Amino acid sequence: MKVMKNIYLSFLLSILLLFVGGGCSDSMLDFQPKDRYTEGNFWVTESSADRYLTSCYAALRTSGLYGGDATPLFEETASPNAYNNSNTSSWNSIAVGLQSGSTGGIIAGRWSHAYGGIGRCNTLIQRIEEVPMEESVKQRMIGEALFLRALFYFNLTAYWGDVPLILDPPNPATQSNLPRDPMETVIRQIREDLDRAAAILPLHYGSNDIGRATKGAAKALKAKVLLFEASPLFNPTNDQQKWKNAADAAAEVIDMANETGYGLYRDYRGLFLPDNENNEEVIFDVQFIFPFLGNSFDLINRQYNTNAPTLSLVNAYEMKNGLPILDPASGYDPNNPYANRDPRLEATIVYPGSRYMGEIVSNTRFAITGFGLKKYGIYTEDKPDDALADLKAGQSYTNYIVLRYADVLLMYAEAKNEFSGPDESVYNAIDAVRRRVDMPDIPRGLNQEEVRGIIQRERRIEFAGEGYYYNDVRRWKIAETVMNTGVYTWDNKIIEQRSFNPQRDYWWPITDVERDLNPILGQNPNY
Repeated sequence: MKVMKNIYLSFLLSILLLFVGGGCSDSMLDFQPKDRYTEGNFWVTESSADRYLTSCYAALRTSGLYGGDATPLFEETASPNAYNNSNTSSWNSIAVGLQSGSTGGIIAGRWSHAYGGIGRCNTLIQRIEEVPMEESVKQRMIGEALFLRALFYFNLTAYWGDVPLILDPPNPATQSNLPRDPMETVIRQIREDLDRAAAILPLHYGSNDIGRATKGAAKALKAKVLLFEASPLFNPTNDQQKWKNAADAAAEVIDMANETGYGLYRDYRGLFLPDNENNEEVIFDVQFIFPFLGNSFDLINRQYNTNAPTLSLVNAYEMKNGLPILDPASGYDPNNPYANRDPRLEATIVYPGSRYMGEIVSNTRFAITGFGLKKYGIYTEDKPDDALADLKAGQSYTNYIVLRYADVLLMYAEAKNEFSGPDESVYNAIDAVRRRVDMPDIPRGLNQEEVRGIIQRERRIEFAGEGYYYNDVRRWKIAETVMNTGVYTWDNKIIEQRSFNPQRDYWWPITDVERDLNPILGQNPNY
């Protein structure tokens, strides 16, 4: 059974009840409707509170965050890894440096949907105190809402920097003209929320509740937040204590592995297939269910190809012997360019000459760049069953993984390397990720800068197609180097020249609509 299905169905039922038409009450003096939820009759039972908590999770599946047709897959197209030829949700406007306050799309959606989720979490945290229920269950629900609020705020401050920090339920009278709080203040609140959540959330749930935030999820998200805070974009003075904090936080998650069961799933390709969801590598994911709450990952990958991998990404994969393709000793054959490569290439990307859905792929099968994304799609080399051969919009249900154990290992390696240089624990963390796909260990005796380059390449390859790399190149402050380049097809033909202005593009603009509603929000520099 799909996890959390019972929770989602109960939430759908509660939403239905909200909109059912009403009849007359039994008493002229009873003004509380009996056929729908109201402010007066909702916060009275544990089941109602749990349904409302599910609505907090549901905000993750909005198009501004991790839902829509394929928002996390589209995010990859703002990076050097992929190309969106239709400018879906304005992702390509960002990639070419044309975003502005009037752009809309993801820039408008992420702001509004993140604040929508925050409003729900704030309401639950306050109103659940009214509900008669077992205190341990109440505290667990509060912990889940704190984790989600932290995740929503991270989705704001990571793209805009300073944002209004709102901790009370929605109230237009008091919240419509709030100024932006400093990024440091927002991150401090995120850390506090995650510390509180980690203190009261369980390590595990029963089988019917898998998908809820856990203690490990709170600690892993804190590690990611601290890594962002330590990185050059957020930490221009290179405060070494911040790197140590991030390393310690990631190490804490690694040290919990025996308690939590976290580890690397044995099959890299299988990690992203629905049959293997909620395996030991998944720390927190966004749950999808067909036909109730689906996505369009397969349609985007297979047909629209609006997350087309670039030649730059393909060329970044090493040879199976661990050498880059430009190394004369690598054994790379330009006449057989995909042979003997890092196995993650075959697991992630469909390329000319590979087998996909029972057929050999021609160089026009994916006409945009010649490449297609395999990751997060159900289609493999084999011909699919007829019932699954042509999935349409909203018919896919693979969960999107927000936090996975491989990310924690590489976060630890990065933070520890930046704090004190490479040591055996850094090498071991990187090697563990590579050994999963039978890639050789990285050489020992490297200096800090050399290991930094290896980690940056390893993150690009390990998380290719997942929407991580755009934020990575931003927080590393290398976007002007890697983004001011062309997008090339499989046969090295340029189809777009990209532009990244380091004086402006590291932060997103606040939309004109939001600034019209609240003029004191101001604007990020140079927009």
